[in-house]
Amino acid sequence: MPRDRDDDQLNQDEFSLDSILAEFGSGSQRQEPPAASSDAPAEEPQTPTRDELAQEDWFPTPPPRKEEPRPESSPAQEKGRITAFPGPRPQIQREEAPPPPPQEPQPEPEEPQEDNVLEFPAPEPENRVAAGIDHLRRKADQFAQHMYEEEESSPSAKEARRVERLIPGVDEEEVPPAPVRERKPRKKRPPPPDIPPAELVKRYSRGLKGTRFRGFLALLFLFALVLLTGADRLLPYLPAELGSLLGDMALRCYLLAGGQLLVLLLSVDMFLRGLIRPFQGRMGMDLLICLANLFTLADALTLPSLSGGSVERLPFCVPAALGMWCLLWGSIQERRGQRLCCKTAGSASEPYLVTRDEGKWNSRDTYTKWSGPLNGFGSQVQGENGAERIYRVVTPVVLLAATVFSLLSSVGRGRTGDLLWSLSATFTAAGTLSATLCFGLPWRRISARLSKSGAALAGWQGVTNTTGSCNLLLTDIDLFPVGSVSLNGVKIFGDFPIEKVVAVTATIIRDSGCALEKVFHDLLRSQGAVYRRGEDLTAFEGGGLSEIIRGEQVLIGSASFMVLMDVALPPGLKVKNAVFCAINGELAGIFALNYHLPGSVAPAIDSLIQNRITPVLATRDFNLIPSMLRQRFKLPAEKLEFPPVNRRRELSDPDQEHSETLAAVLCREGLSPYAEAVVGGRRLRSAVRLGAVLSCLGSVVGILLAFYLTCMGAYTSLTPLNLTLFLLAWLMPTPFIAGWVDRY
Repeated sequence: MPRDRDDDQLNQDEFSLDSILAEFGSGSQRQEPPAASSDAPAEEPQTPTRDELAQEDWFPTPPPRKEEPRPESSPAQEKGRITAFPGPRPQIQREEAPPPPPQEPQPEPEEPQEDNVLEFPAPEPENRVAAGIDHLRRKADQFAQHMYEEEESSPSAKEARRVERLIPGVDEEEVPPAPVRERKPRKKRPPPPDIPPAELVKRYSRGLKGTRFRGFLALLFLFALVLLTGADRLLPYLPAELGSLLGDMALRCYLLAGGQLLVLLLSVDMFLRGLIRPFQGRMGMDLLICLANLFTLADALTLPSLSGGSVERLPFCVPAALGMWCLLWGSIQERRGQRLCCKTAGSASEPYLVTRDEGKWNSRDTYTKWSGPLNGFGSQVQGENGAERIYRVVTPVVLLAATVFSLLSSVGRGRTGDLLWSLSATFTAAGTLSATLCFGLPWRRISARLSKSGAALAGWQGVTNTTGSCNLLLTDIDLFPVGSVSLNGVKIFGDFPIEKVVAVTATIIRDSGCALEKVFHDLLRSQGAVYRRGEDLTAFEGGGLSEIIRGEQVLIGSASFMVLMDVALPPGLKVKNAVFCAINGELAGIFALNYHLPGSVAPAIDSLIQNRITPVLATRDFNLIPSMLRQRFKLPAEKLEFPPVNRRRELSDPDQEHSETLAAVLCREGLSPYAEAVVGGRRLRSAVRLGAVLSCLGSVVGILLAFYLTCMGAYTSLTPLNLTLFLLAWLMPTPFIAGWVDRY
């Protein structure tokens, strides 16, 4: 072809290096010469010379190597031309530069000759120690200057400097956050053993009568101490011999000490408990009362000898002994309440458990009632109560303040002989009388109230989380216990046998978990029918259920549900509460029901609402809807929450998870014990905390008042009877608060 011939002709021609470089260029951008005007003659492009081309770096120059001698080239090759040869790619031969001329050897530099100069000897330092220190300092400076040279020369340091230069912000040193001092977690004591309620009843009953008798005797001795302390006002009414005997102040001090010692012996268990508990990490207000008795007893025994026979004041035996009696009486009330609580919890073989589950409904805590084993109840009842938890924090501060103030008011003012008087006065004023009564009294009263209803609180641990607004789940059996719903009549339609209609209706009621199971089970047995096997149970929001039984679709529900499912109802139907049954879309039967609401349900719901507890209807009976409860039973349905049908089934599921902490134990069905237990726990918590706060406040006021009077040396103002009246005044709110707990 012509094109092939042209290619062969071009391959046979010779190409020079200058023409190749002029055609393809060096790959760098060259500036185009300015366009000449049309009138100017066109100049021919000048071909660059070999020297100019050699100055440009057209190709990478390989390292020089020794070349073997070549044969002499032709004149054409000397001029820079190459001959074309057949092959896939022509090779370009470049002219090698001539080797450099050999250099003449240069003479080696002569070494400088050393001068014949002797160094002048340096003077020896006067202080060799200072010179040694200077030498070490210079070596340390030299080492500090070169210590990072090796690190900077390492590849990792070079890479770090490169990153700091290329990436902005990495050269900024990140300041590590200040170390946060983590508080050491408090060592948790193991919980008490989980003893069955029946055994706890025996334990709390053991020795209770003897303790009550000891409390009665201690009260008699306390009354005698009051008479001895106020004998000055009774002297005109006493016989002369007895009056002269009681007129001896030293003898009265010893008699008061003896009476106080008898009270201590009658309450020795509380005395030892108050002194031992701080070593177990459970410090309480009983420690202050025990120390007050020790200081008061020491003051009563040493007062006659220190006063030199002229006793001008009396020791604080009466208020100190009164504090011990209050400790004993509060312990008796607490044991009585625990015995009632355990007795009620152990009275049922399968009790209901009440727990407070977090975020159960509407993102709020919810009380739920369920059946299960009674695990953890015995451990929670034996746990620490709310007043002791508050005292455990306040008592160390009060103890330190009482000690410091006693020393300041006696030794600090130069009255060393009044040290025991200051200690006894300050600690007696600090030891509040309601240390154990603020929990014992309300606990016994609420336990007695709940025991009559068939409920028991699971100790203070189940009461602690009863604050704030929350919910309470109500199921069918809570509103209408067994026996509250009865069958009023049965009517069968069509050609369906009554045995079949009763069987399919009872089967769906049983599978749905509705509370009407007992009613239809009795009807099933009376008709001689048996349950059938159903599948694909479906709950509808319109108030009905559906299930496939032996290939037939069975619907049960209310009248409105039948209308919604296009099931024809007989005209003039006026049944309000009934269960309608339809088989394959045809009405098969009507079961009229009679609902009887117990009289305790309405007051229980009102008490729940007043205590900010919202009832949530988790019912499975399609007849129990808010409109029915409002119209027929006059319940405040607008304050009740009614979840969707699927959510109601989840909330009433018996297999759902619950909290591990028990709130209460119920031994009876119905809403009354359920609501009373929940409301009673909230009121008990408020009463105990209020009483404990008031007792702590009274302790602080007593310390300040005693410190002021002891500093002033007011013996006539700080008397045993006045201090007793002060303590009784702060004790008065406790019985009133305890009496308010069970009034709801």
